Amino acid sequence: MKLFRQGVTRYQLAIFLIIAVLSAIAGLVLYRETFPFAQQIDLRLKDARLNIRGVQRSTAPVTIVAIDNKSIKELGRWPWSRELTARLISATAGQGARTIALDMVFSEQQTEETDRALATSIAKAGNVVEGYFFRGEEQQDDPNLLDQLAKSKIAMIKMAPGVEAVPLPTYEQVDGNIAEVGNGAAGFGYFNQIADFDGLYRSVPLLMLFRGDIYPSLALAATNHFQRNQLQVDIEQFGVSSIRSGDNTIPANEQGKLSLAYYGPGATLHTVSAADVIAGRLPAGTLKDRLIFIGVTETGIADLRATPLDPSYPGVEIHATLAANILERTFLTRGSQTMAIEMAAIFLFPLLLTFFLAAVPGALYALSVFFVLAAGYLGTNIHLFNAYNLDLSIAYPLLPLIFTYLGGECFRNLVVERKGRHLKKAFSTYLSADLVAEIAKNPDFLKLGGETRTISILFSDIRGFTTISESLTPEKLVALLNRYLSPMTRIVMEEKGTLDKFIGDAIMAFFNAPLNVPDHPDKACSCALRMLKELESLNTQLKINDIPAIAIGIGIHTGEAVVGNMGADIRFDYTAIGDSVNLASRLESLTKFYGVSVLVSEDTRQLVGNEFQFRELDLVRVKGKHKPVAVYELLTGSTEFSDSFAEGIRLYRERDFEKAHEIFERLSNCNDKVSGLYVERCQTFLSDPPDADWDGVYVALSK
Repeated sequence: MKLFRQGVTRYQLAIFLIIAVLSAIAGLVLYRETFPFAQQIDLRLKDARLNIRGVQRSTAPVTIVAIDNKSIKELGRWPWSRELTARLISATAGQGARTIALDMVFSEQQTEETDRALATSIAKAGNVVEGYFFRGEEQQDDPNLLDQLAKSKIAMIKMAPGVEAVPLPTYEQVDGNIAEVGNGAAGFGYFNQIADFDGLYRSVPLLMLFRGDIYPSLALAATNHFQRNQLQVDIEQFGVSSIRSGDNTIPANEQGKLSLAYYGPGATLHTVSAADVIAGRLPAGTLKDRLIFIGVTETGIADLRATPLDPSYPGVEIHATLAANILERTFLTRGSQTMAIEMAAIFLFPLLLTFFLAAVPGALYALSVFFVLAAGYLGTNIHLFNAYNLDLSIAYPLLPLIFTYLGGECFRNLVVERKGRHLKKAFSTYLSADLVAEIAKNPDFLKLGGETRTISILFSDIRGFTTISESLTPEKLVALLNRYLSPMTRIVMEEKGTLDKFIGDAIMAFFNAPLNVPDHPDKACSCALRMLKELESLNTQLKINDIPAIAIGIGIHTGEAVVGNMGADIRFDYTAIGDSVNLASRLESLTKFYGVSVLVSEDTRQLVGNEFQFRELDLVRVKGKHKPVAVYELLTGSTEFSDSFAEGIRLYRERDFEKAHEIFERLSNCNDKVSGLYVERCQTFLSDPPDADWDGVYVALSK
């Protein structure tokens, strides 16, 4: 059995191998140099992996006492009086909390009485770790505050010989608690957090430098106090090599940052309301022997951060998540093991794909092999992440695979295979550019066949074209049609539509086939409005040439239709058929009856965006349909009469024809043709009321 497909020469195989090697080298450069665009892709893919894993339940003894909406409503708006905060701390300590961490700072004096109450509650609890934050702005620091913070700096530091600088975030200024509040604290920790370059918080800095000394974060200090351990930091020439709390080694990187293993969106970790704590409504033992983080979570006043799982994640829960990770030892692992796997994938995947590219017979098979390899790596990556918390890169091993596939297919199509180029020339005159490109990539697309999909269909027609044609010579008539159809066709294609056919002076187009157009109802409506705008310009030119102005009607419906190449083997068209197509055509015909330019169905109306204005005109049972259809006018001008018209419709359907007649007659006098129709209907029903089972539906007998 031959390994390679027939027709592949040694030269071509050599080119494939060169592409693979160059792709692997490019992938390695991106991996080592961490270019922002590649790093962004990798981070986003890891975010998706975290979302796929879903919510995880933590068993760590960590609780958030949240100053939430309930607390604000019961106890007053934030910031609270320090006496109230003191009550919260005392109540938390009184329920048996082992360690209390405050994600807040009291940097200014309030009143002598309230400051003393807060300081007393902290000192009496004896287990409160206070928060503070470093800042870059120059200010005058309180010497007493500096003396307090100095007690919390990390004393056990093992520095390797030759280390001259530590690559940690460095600050010279600090905002901390007033000395009286800090006197009774059991420890201190900063609550600075640093977002990634895209604004998301995926990791936290465990250590920072302040005036030459290393200080711990609030979560690290609180967790260390909770476990009654002592922190030790080992520093090599490349940076931080390890952070240990007792026998627990925390796998931070060389900058002292740790990637967070988020458990889920906000409020996933055990959370109770501060109001319930103060009021004593918690079941006995809820807070006993637990590590408590007190912070604000109420929207509008909270410290909210964007994370991969929640765009408004409480800052206090980031601290609590870090503490839970440390206590459970649930760390995202990145080290020599993960790097070896990534490097092997970067080199092996392109070579493996190259041999498959040379072996498979066509582009579809090559794409399948590419997806199998990519999916295999993704599946393995996600499994190792879920089962073992291995934080393997996603993008960097896949990028060389993508480069190899794209390079190999470009070589195959531009050099090895040259089929389909003539198709662009043959079909570009009447198909959209996107469809022509799709056909050129896959000539099999031209085979007979179809599929059912939801599309938006647009029909337009020139009003009174027969009368216009009788007044023009054949040459002028053809010239008029060309001047009209050319810009209308261009608008259809610019709105990503597919021009189905010209039916004399009529145009049929549809959107969302053969290529996906997610907002296809909007595209169809935008196309209609642009057609009317273009018609105004065309009529100005026709007037100069003494040619009568033309008007058009447009019908739009969104629904399922069968689309595909239909006809005979020697002559076929890419078209759409079905009831949805027929309904769009009926709507176009009804524009003449209602005297409006654009009619859309209820299905289209419900799917379009807010930038379009509509008014409901009628409930119509079109020819060939049993179920009535609500029809809407796509408004192109003023909407000042819309509310009055809607009120008239309501009264009309409630059989209050007299009041409806008054409204429609007033609107009819303002040249609203639709209101004129309803004036006639109301007059008819006033003289000859409808049957009891009348449902307000108009039956359109003609097509």
